[in-house]
Amino acid sequence: MAETDRMNIDERRKYLHKIWGRYRDSTKTEKSQLLTEAEAVTGLHRKSILRILNGRLSRKKREKQRGKSYGCEVEDALHIIARSLDYPCAERLKPNLTWMSEHLAVYGELKLDAELREQLAKVSISTMKRLMKKRGKAEPKLAFRKSPSQRQKQLSRSIPIQRIDWQTEEPGHFEVDTVHHCGPTAGGIYIYSLQMVDVATGWAEPTAIYGNSFQATKDGFDFLLARLPFAVLELHPDNGAEFINQLLYRHWHALVPNLQVSRSNPYRKNDNRFVEENNHSLIRAYIGHSRFDSLEQLTCLRELYDKLWLYHNFFLPVMHLKQKRITPQHSLHRIHDQALTPLDRLIKSGLLSKSREADLLENRRAINPMLLRSQIDNLITRLLNLPCLKPGEKVDFYQTKHNLKEPSVTLSFEPTTMSQ
Repeated sequence: MAETDRMNIDERRKYLHKIWGRYRDSTKTEKSQLLTEAEAVTGLHRKSILRILNGRLSRKKREKQRGKSYGCEVEDALHIIARSLDYPCAERLKPNLTWMSEHLAVYGELKLDAELREQLAKVSISTMKRLMKKRGKAEPKLAFRKSPSQRQKQLSRSIPIQRIDWQTEEPGHFEVDTVHHCGPTAGGIYIYSLQMVDVATGWAEPTAIYGNSFQATKDGFDFLLARLPFAVLELHPDNGAEFINQLLYRHWHALVPNLQVSRSNPYRKNDNRFVEENNHSLIRAYIGHSRFDSLEQLTCLRELYDKLWLYHNFFLPVMHLKQKRITPQHSLHRIHDQALTPLDRLIKSGLLSKSREADLLENRRAINPMLLRSQIDNLITRLLNLPCLKPGEKVDFYQTKHNLKEPSVTLSFEPTTMSQ
């Protein structure tokens, strides 16, 4: 009810009941002032207020009930009209009863005569509410019906929601995520960073893909899994459609037959805490939040990630949480293990064969970390100076794949232009 509406009968009676005690104990002059005030508040005549205050404050029960003003014809017509309009509220239905009844009568949905038309024109909103509530709705509103379950939702329900245990010591359990390089707007096609992080060793596998379509994501996983020096046991993405779809799900199992797939709780980034941390320390900290959408930027970013892959996995030590302990002061104390590089953790696990272990160590001995760091710095500077696509400029999708092949069909995307 709006604040400007007049009081209804129950509200007027409540108000008069509140001032009745004051009125009874007041002088003649005070009673006159109270009556004037009550007249202004309730809108009742002064004599009506006097009769209520000097007589019966509560409403007198009706001795003889009124008969029905509207028969079954009006009730049936109301339900037919309400159903045709998807059961609106009485306030929305009342102004449209007359013309809608005539409209339905044209198509034979309603038998309309002069008497029924007159009754529909004068029926009140409160009567409509009572009649509609009495019979109820024949069927649920279209607006409130649940949409049929989609195949993607069925796939989501089949993938368990869980977190990879932070104490796991078996390499091969990877958290997966993407980082958007769209700049201040998400319009158009742009570059994504696809990253896999092993929980046990901290081994990171980043690469750049053009867009987040199935073909781009599939190409990124093919590249990462081919470069990975040990087997994948589990992939743990978030609930994004680029990961939870039938095509990629089948492709994962085609690459790794006994692969375990789990997903995080929706809107819970802490379920993917290792890859989320690496999204900042290994991606955003190096290249920031600029927009990248050109082929030159994609090539440079992939070259940068190849260098960062060596730098992070071969040289940068990482610390893992070993134990959580509550101190006597009731504060949480975290104990970490010895800082080791992901490669050293992988070797320590005993998962690698002797030949593979020797190859990786030989590769590390052949790399000058100071020179590698300088190359990374130069690539970052070059990347940030490369321009984005110009208006109307397109990128051939097949030129964005890691392994260039002659395309049978040319696919082109036209991203939204953003200045660097």
